[in-house]
Amino acid sequence: MVSKKQNTTLPFLSRLLFSISMLFFLLSSTTYAAQQDSWGAPKVQVVQEEEKWIIKGLKNRIELNPSDLQMTVYAGSRRWSMIPSFSGDLIVENSGERLSLRLADAGKKEILSYQTGFKTGVKIGLEDFASQDRKLDVQIQLFICLEGEDEELVCELIAAEKNTTVLECFWPQAVADDCFDFTVVPFMQGMLLSKDWAEKVWLYDTVSYGRGLYMPWWGHQKSKSAMLVLLETPEDGGCRFEHPAGGPTKIELRWIHSLGKLAYPRRVRLCFFENANYVDLAKRYRRHVRRTGHFISLKEKIARNPLVGKLVGSPVVHTSILYHIQPESSYYHKDDPAKNHQVVSFEERAKQLRQLSGKGIKQAYIHLDGWGFRGYDNLHPDIIPPSPDAGGWEGMKNLADTCEQIDYVFAIHDQYRDYYLDAKSYDQRHTILDRKGNRPHGSTWYGGNQSILCSSLALGHVKKNYLSLLSHGVKVRGAYLDVFAVVPPDECYNPEHPVSRIDCLKYRGECLNFIRANGGVVSSEEPADWAVPHLDLVHHGPYALVPNPGRGPAMGIPVPLFNLVYHDALLLPWSLGKGAWGIPENDLGYLHGLANAGLPYLSLNPGEEELVRVRTMSALHERAGLSEMTNHEFLDESYRKQRTTFADGTKVTIDLDSATFEITPKLSIPSQ
Repeated sequence: MVSKKQNTTLPFLSRLLFSISMLFFLLSSTTYAAQQDSWGAPKVQVVQEEEKWIIKGLKNRIELNPSDLQMTVYAGSRRWSMIPSFSGDLIVENSGERLSLRLADAGKKEILSYQTGFKTGVKIGLEDFASQDRKLDVQIQLFICLEGEDEELVCELIAAEKNTTVLECFWPQAVADDCFDFTVVPFMQGMLLSKDWAEKVWLYDTVSYGRGLYMPWWGHQKSKSAMLVLLETPEDGGCRFEHPAGGPTKIELRWIHSLGKLAYPRRVRLCFFENANYVDLAKRYRRHVRRTGHFISLKEKIARNPLVGKLVGSPVVHTSILYHIQPESSYYHKDDPAKNHQVVSFEERAKQLRQLSGKGIKQAYIHLDGWGFRGYDNLHPDIIPPSPDAGGWEGMKNLADTCEQIDYVFAIHDQYRDYYLDAKSYDQRHTILDRKGNRPHGSTWYGGNQSILCSSLALGHVKKNYLSLLSHGVKVRGAYLDVFAVVPPDECYNPEHPVSRIDCLKYRGECLNFIRANGGVVSSEEPADWAVPHLDLVHHGPYALVPNPGRGPAMGIPVPLFNLVYHDALLLPWSLGKGAWGIPENDLGYLHGLANAGLPYLSLNPGEEELVRVRTMSALHERAGLSEMTNHEFLDESYRKQRTTFADGTKVTIDLDSATFEITPKLSIPSQ
């Protein structure tokens, strides 16, 4: 029997042993904690100094003025100041009324220190907005943090929306114009713009993935320093851009609603460089797309589909069968009706391609327009069967067989966005609707009256047409899905098939992927960044001109930003002539094509001078087409002498004034 004294002693000993073990554990934990001082978190402090909040790292320092939300970044020896919050930087909708607000005018503003373990900064809560003494039930959260060893500035915007919704927000604000000398914009292939450029400059569009922003970033240069603005949630983002004659330039971030709400967090990354220029900005974006898995090299694409490998060093032949212009089209020739219907048979095109092969063109990529029932840009998406006037199914099959026999890759032009009112499947319930319930309508293109097919319905038509061609024995080896990779994503408010911009890009990607899944080379119009993983080739990706890319002088100074990022991920052909589409009016396209180590376009009946140029470009592409473009530089202050460098050691020097070039090491060019 155990005594009461023993009963009280045992618990006491247990508590003592427990206390000793806890003390040992705490001492051990403290020791481990001391050993883990460098656990990967950024060495960043958040403090208040007078009226400002300071986010201070080892390299960069952010100053935030709470009253007007102005940010100033001190990066190395350079100061980058953003403009203060302004009237209209927050656009909301309340009870159907569009209201223009100012972020800094929030009735309640709370700023707190914020850290996640990998980034450190502040969280700003904004609420109690009002318009004409009417309170609005929308809350905004802004996050401003330094992240990583380079202490890049990551800014995030989140909206809590009830009856009041956010339509647009311009934050972080634009860089003040006294902080930069040049602006760098991936406007088509790329533009470098001095702050005092004498002419007015505008972007063709300002939403990500259009011609104004092939890639979702831009930047600024000041002396030897530079900064980059990189949209990490670009699908519903873009910019607002201004450059009057003589400058200065203003480009500011623009977040756009998704189906009527801000809907999800928006994030942008600002990167700062002590010694950098437009090349370094492009290379920083290249690292981004590689790290996110968005970059798919041509070598990987060739491994997935060896047919793509046949295009390396191949000229691109763009030809057609039938052009038929409807009376409603803006292209209709009232005074010369014969021009409204021009047809060449499939048999004649096959004969011309055999003749081309006989001139020593042993490989080529054939892009065929106007093969459908009523020709180019007509009746989409219901273009089957092939044009009866040109030879129908049998004629198209024989043309494809001819390409196979002479080792040419045969691909077709197709279209799944323009929705023609006289198409067999047309039903207005399948078009997109805007927020007000309006249905788009136009009649510009050859086929006349058209609307826009909802992207959610496109894939079914792609399958219908492409599989029909294959089942009829037409050896189609690729397809070009028009406009998908140049027109920014659509929204659709049709209640039967609502589609956000993010959804739209997903649906377009599925259409492109279907072509690859069936063994085809995948192409589209221009190299919008979102589509690069899905594409093997695009029609063109040259420079922005005044007033449009058809013809005229360059806007700003052309620089190959896109190719500095994606040269070894996409096949990109170039027109050879002077002042061709997308080529500045006084420049020879051939020289730009060489500098970019691109593919050449080739006519059906080329002369000897054209053949020499095509063989030269083809040989250069065969050597460097799968290599990264590592550098671009101007060799004098005129910007007319330039040099590009590729990862394999190839250097191409061009002089646009003298129309001369030099390639090192020297190319070995076959005479035939």
